[in-house]
Amino acid sequence: IRLASGRWKSHKEDTVDWNDQKYAEIWRQGWADTANRYLEAIGSPERLDLRSYERQGLDKIPTVHMGPAVSQMEKRGIQTNIGNLNRDITAANRLMQSIRQMVRHLKGWIADLKEKKAALLEALQEAKEPTLPELLGKYLDLRREERTGWTSKGQLKGTVNDFNKVMDAIRYLREKELSTVESLDTYLDTVSGQAVSIRAEMKPKEKRMKEIDTLLSHIANFEAHKPVHAEYAAIRFKKPKEQFAAAHRDELDAYNAAVRYFKVHLEGTKYSTKKLNEERTQLAGEVAEYRERLSAVQEDVKILRDVRHWLNQVLPSEQYRQTAEPGKKPSIQQAVKGRAQRIREEQAEKRQQPRTEKRQDMEL
Repeated sequence: IRLASGRWKSHKEDTVDWNDQKYAEIWRQGWADTANRYLEAIGSPERLDLRSYERQGLDKIPTVHMGPAVSQMEKRGIQTNIGNLNRDITAANRLMQSIRQMVRHLKGWIADLKEKKAALLEALQEAKEPTLPELLGKYLDLRREERTGWTSKGQLKGTVNDFNKVMDAIRYLREKELSTVESLDTYLDTVSGQAVSIRAEMKPKEKRMKEIDTLLSHIANFEAHKPVHAEYAAIRFKKPKEQFAAAHRDELDAYNAAVRYFKVHLEGTKYSTKKLNEERTQLAGEVAEYRERLSAVQEDVKILRDVRHWLNQVLPSEQYRQTAEPGKKPSIQQAVKGRAQRIREEQAEKRQQPRTEKRQDMEL
């Protein structure tokens, strides 16, 4: 059958199944394996992994693909919804990574404290475990001894500075009802659980914001390039039509991409940018509240990190712990003697030096 254009009526018939979507994963993986092989051959540490963060088991939010139009606007310094969302996602991922890293460090510190506590109880038998305020009091005593030989003004300034910071920490510990290593460990578990819970509640809202931004982007492209597509559709002759398509390739591609997206994600053909923007504004406010709660958790971790440093000053460190026989724990008494000897030696050196006023800064 000959058409009005003079061409014969026909339809495409696939003779092979290369266009089947099931092969996309195989080809992508093969391409990644080939690229990684050459990266390894040239000694590059980078590797390609085409799987999503979810399939990799990573608790990270993927950013939104901006596309050429949005990328050009961002390069020109024009902020877009997608660009702002990507910046918010990057900040949230960085915040969660910082919290997870701090929690891991504190977990390791608590495990080390538990070992030191067990060794101390074994050496002192029925001795009572010192509380966190007691350990911090020992830290203040240690700092006071280290200032022996300073001028009166320097000693007073250093003592007041240390005392104020330690008292702030003790007030925080009392407010949280933390008095022992066990309670501190329990609180860390609680803080970690809160962070995970907040993240779980925030994820679907961020996902919906990403969907709205993508939809708004396609709506903008659809409305902006609708006249270009109408003009293209009105051209009947092949060559002029191809020339027009080549000249307006970006606009037509963006329009067609929007149409394809609408078919998959829109129920019907109607949409309301006003309702979408209102929904996104509401979600953005809720996400901001979640982010504030995450920041509060990070502040708690910061205080606990300072307390960890101070307690390490009064607990036996590796350099003062005596080497024990195989199968036995280090002697706490020998470690304490080593620390006391170090303090006496430092005090003797300071007495031999001229008395000069020194500036005291809190160790953090």
